[in-house]
Amino acid sequence: MVKVIEQSQVAPPPGSLPSPTTLPLTVFDTTWFYCQYPVKRIFFYHFPHPTHHFLQTTLPILKHSLSLTLQHFFPFSSNLIIPSDSQTEPYIRYLHTDSLSFTVAESSADFNLLISDSQDAKNWHSLVPNLPPPSTEQNNTRVIPLMAIQVTIMPNSGLSICLAFKHVAADGKSLHHFMKFWASVSKNRANNKNNSSIEHSLPLELDLPSHERHTILNTPKDPNITYLQKVEFAGLIPDDYPKNVRICLVLSHEQVQKLKKWIIDKCIETIQHMSTFVVTCSLIWFCMVKSEHVAVGDDLCNFLFYADCRRRPEFSLSKAYFGNCLASYIVAVKRSELVGKNGIVVAANGIEKKIRGFKSDAALGSETMMLDYKELIKPGKSIVMVSGSPKLDVYETDFGWGKPKKSDVVHHDSSGIISLSDCRDGGSGIEIGLSLERSRMANFMNIFHEQLNICSM
Repeated sequence: MVKVIEQSQVAPPPGSLPSPTTLPLTVFDTTWFYCQYPVKRIFFYHFPHPTHHFLQTTLPILKHSLSLTLQHFFPFSSNLIIPSDSQTEPYIRYLHTDSLSFTVAESSADFNLLISDSQDAKNWHSLVPNLPPPSTEQNNTRVIPLMAIQVTIMPNSGLSICLAFKHVAADGKSLHHFMKFWASVSKNRANNKNNSSIEHSLPLELDLPSHERHTILNTPKDPNITYLQKVEFAGLIPDDYPKNVRICLVLSHEQVQKLKKWIIDKCIETIQHMSTFVVTCSLIWFCMVKSEHVAVGDDLCNFLFYADCRRRPEFSLSKAYFGNCLASYIVAVKRSELVGKNGIVVAANGIEKKIRGFKSDAALGSETMMLDYKELIKPGKSIVMVSGSPKLDVYETDFGWGKPKKSDVVHHDSSGIISLSDCRDGGSGIEIGLSLERSRMANFMNIFHEQLNICSM
């Protein structure tokens, strides 16, 4: 049971930003218009204190440090503006009256169950904030909030921080830059309570976000942007899978190395980029498809992943660029080949070839992303998508209570999404999160362990 204690708004410090402050959308942003449902990321922390202790000592610091952080990451406290005039492109706008929805709640749930590696998917749903609904201005311009945050206390055991945000505002790298910045400001303020200066609170180890995007704005626009404005975030992924089971798998460094060797030994062609990402995705894709109760045929199974373009020479972007900067790539393999004896090798070859082509792909998969995706999610199509990355260092997000006990995306309750992250124990392995219907999950786990044993021989 969850009880809401406080519902408030958090904004950048008064006068810290011009009003209005606007940002145009790039081709990398507009490709996310099809995604109606928000991205949801949750962090769990050990917090062995009663609720009143949190409210009196921790909450004021959290909210103040969030305000300071939003001065630099202002799009998260802004709105997406969709003009009624179809000739005027959507954009992000901050006004001095704008703010971010911030909910504080208390839960009677078992904290140890919430951070366990196997549980009902619905366990986290009450910990997720609701984004405020869109509104309409006098000229029929649509105004859509971009982020909401909920902090939930499990008294004397732990707390969760969950964010829901529209992907059109930012990608995972920008989100985790924001989270680490907020966490660092909060930790600094808690450790320096007698020094209230803003400058003293800012993290010296983190770069300020860069909102300079003129080089991306020169990239050709998605020709379907007008259509996207009309459908207004027509959702393509259902948002609720209450009967699913969520699990977290960990592949150790040793297991990854054995998997790499096994695939290389089986490959006829030379694979240049036999990375942890390639072998992990190949294994999980194979197990996901094989666990489906579908007749084996020559229909195509699809795997969708993203590549960060910040280092692309044609953009010359700062590593701290804020926004979306992801190219999308789709690997398609016949089901009969993917579930065959060397299916993992087939998957690895397909994924590796796409990564190799990323370096020479001028289009970056952006122009056709929405149309490709709409086609792939039609009934009867097989698709597995990747969210997150071990390179985001999720478990380095420390508010002063230590590293997270667990962190994952909540929206992978959709059965076609897997999440990847670094390991919470600080090792060099990789964490994989996924959510499947219970009987399929049991089938998946049997196949997964069988394949790990085969690859270890």
